[in-house]
Amino acid sequence: MEEVIARAVAVLERGGLVAVPTETVYGLAADASSPAAVLRIFLAKGRPADHPVIVHLPRAAAMERWAATVPDAAWTLAQAFWPGPLTLIVPKAAWVDPCVTGGRDTVGLRVPSHPLTLALLEAFGRGLAAPSANRFGHVSPTTAAHVRGDLGDRVDVILDGGPCPVGIESTIVDLSEDEPAILRLGAVTREDIEMVLRRSVKIVTDGPVKAPGQLASHYAPCAEVEVVRVTAAAARAAELAAAGVRVALIGGGVEATVRLPRAGEGYARALYAALREADAPGVERIIVEAPPGGPLEAALSDRLARASAPRPR
Repeated sequence: MEEVIARAVAVLERGGLVAVPTETVYGLAADASSPAAVLRIFLAKGRPADHPVIVHLPRAAAMERWAATVPDAAWTLAQAFWPGPLTLIVPKAAWVDPCVTGGRDTVGLRVPSHPLTLALLEAFGRGLAAPSANRFGHVSPTTAAHVRGDLGDRVDVILDGGPCPVGIESTIVDLSEDEPAILRLGAVTREDIEMVLRRSVKIVTDGPVKAPGQLASHYAPCAEVEVVRVTAAAARAAELAAAGVRVALIGGGVEATVRLPRAGEGYARALYAALREADAPGVERIIVEAPPGGPLEAALSDRLARASAPRPR
């Protein structure tokens, strides 16, 4: 592993791009302290310049370099959930370039838990800007093969850490205002956060884009997505097929085009790969069985609502 890490560090030092595995999804990483390197991320993804990226850190103490101030709540949440699938929005330090923050006065920070990327962060010694390693707005990648399929030779090095164990993006908590707010739901649930902070926390999933994943249409395959309750999904797919629509069904039954576990964590881990597999050439509509109940239901419903939202014209 040391040789692989050394090669990736060398690429990052010269301003290149490295696709990295995290517990959530694969990220497209560049030196977050180099505006030229961060610009390469935006160009490779086709990402709008006003859309902020998350800076990945090797440890919680590194927040002090990137933040103008670190609220007490940030230290509390970091101690409870880092390394892990939680991003904290805090006031940015004056030196942090606007290309990282989308021109805002806040920055998103997190410490991922994947051992390969943590080793890279330790060896590199600086923060890595690392949004998902895919074309902007498309389904996030959860394997190295997904990254290759989406970005090809626009990435200098792809670190293959296997399938991502969580499978959906990190929870994002905004701590830059007086009241904490969840901007994106993920594997760290609202209940988890409220228990640690010992207070209620509001959810704000619309309004001005302050963090990744807040656009109404996101995480989307090429085909239209329709989310249907489990008991009606097969019938809906058959109805569309009878009407001449080329359809794929993602679900747990034998009639599914792509099988998807019905347990919450298994559903989350496999969802993006299933959307990619179902999005075959010629498929016009993807029917997805609604996510199961449980702690991840709200986060999964959020992802599917954005995947099925009307596309911007």
